[in-house]
Amino acid sequence: MQTERRRQLSTAEERRETVLRTAIGAFAARGYFGTTTTEVARAAGISQAYVYRLFPSKESLFVAVVEHCFVQVRASLELAAAEAKGSSAEVVLHAMGESYARLISDNDLMLIQLHAQAAAVSEPAVREAVRQGYARLVEYVRGASGGEERQVQEFFATGMLCHLLVSMDADAVDAPWTRTLSAGITHY
Repeated sequence: MQTERRRQLSTAEERRETVLRTAIGAFAARGYFGTTTTEVARAAGISQAYVYRLFPSKESLFVAVVEHCFVQVRASLELAAAEAKGSSAEVVLHAMGESYARLISDNDLMLIQLHAQAAAVSEPAVREAVRQGYARLVEYVRGASGGEERQVQEFFATGMLCHLLVSMDADAVDAPWTRTLSAGITHY
């Protein structure tokens, strides 16, 4: 008896997720301006035309990637807040900061954030995605931590400094300026 093998076709949503995950790596490596949809399609094992069926433009694909990364950041912060060893703003913010530092040790996520900020300068849709992502994160961090404006601002400023330290591999340079920037900052 011959067994009939049936090829299971992915649903459009599954393919969309595959393209999104593939695009994260592609955009992380080369940025918004340096990445083509052809490269994303090739890496995902689909045609460029199918990429455009799932995402109407390169811009909409990049915006989806940026939004996906903000969702990952939020999930990490939520878990950290829930597992914090206390309820004071300082304790919750510290737990969220540790979680974020671990999260951005995945360079793809950190690079997407950096590329998104760079593209936001000239691309209105990307700018709006970055604005909305930060708006949601700031309000979440404020509410979950109960922190004052200054504390919330310092939390985000420290996160941006972590981006800088990790992106330029500051740990590889033993100099007074890198010790100054790195003092008290946890990054992995």
